[in-house]
Amino acid sequence: MEPSSPLSAVPILILGLILLAVVIGLTWAGMKYGISAMEKRRAAAKQAGSSDAEGPDDDVNGAIVPAMLGLLALLLGFTFALAVDRFETRRGLVLEEANAIGTAYLQTQVLPQPHRERLSALLVRYTDNRIALAAGPLTEERRSLLAENDRTVNDIWAATLAGFDSIKNLDMSSTFVSSINAVIDLDTSRKTGRMAHVPEEVFWVLIVYVLVVAVIIGYIIRTRSSFYLACVMHVLVVMSLMLIMDIDRPASGGIRESQFPMKLLSQSMHAEPRSAYDRWRGQPVSQPSPTPAEME
Repeated sequence: MEPSSPLSAVPILILGLILLAVVIGLTWAGMKYGISAMEKRRAAAKQAGSSDAEGPDDDVNGAIVPAMLGLLALLLGFTFALAVDRFETRRGLVLEEANAIGTAYLQTQVLPQPHRERLSALLVRYTDNRIALAAGPLTEERRSLLAENDRTVNDIWAATLAGFDSIKNLDMSSTFVSSINAVIDLDTSRKTGRMAHVPEEVFWVLIVYVLVVAVIIGYIIRTRSSFYLACVMHVLVVMSLMLIMDIDRPASGGIRESQFPMKLLSQSMHAEPRSAYDRWRGQPVSQPSPTPAEME
């Protein structure tokens, strides 16, 4: 669902309760109408002297309901697969981005100062900002974080260009630029992944279908016990539909992709000082001892 759609504007719990109340009400109304229609048929059959008071449509009703429920299950399963596929894509992008940032951060340590310190700090700030962006819905605070994210991306590329001149003669210079490019590309990929939703029309069709099924089920049931069983089925259907909608809300839903890879990367970058990568730099390379053959 699009963030500005009417369905996404209503919290999942409230939407589920409203839909459940409407579905149960339609089932009750359908049952009352079905009982009234059956009583009228009985009265007409009694006046005509016929013993067939149930009418010829009852067998047809018994065949229609399983078919409609089967189609409803198919539609729910299809929509669930769409939502889960998008969820798995977003989760995979989190791990891919964490690996890309980690690789770029390590390759940045090859740069001389001040390029090394500048770009390393930008990558750390970028990672922390990405974690904060994924923590909740797009509020005013999140919009400011998104603007900060875009500025940091521009700063990262500017710092890369400034530092490239100092290593352009090294063999790994092109690899270094490619690693920064991967970070920038994944920024766009994750934004696009969060905007990829199940089309809202699919949910509206599902809701209408659930309401129609509720009326038809109410029409064919005759007893309170059957009505209670139908209510249990409605609860399960509405729960399934709300679960799908929740998965399809990457920003405001309760089911979000885990940011654990990004958090683990952030902890590693904050815990390990950049000077730790210099512990063997600048040391003279020891020459191997000559072999007896070389001494001769």
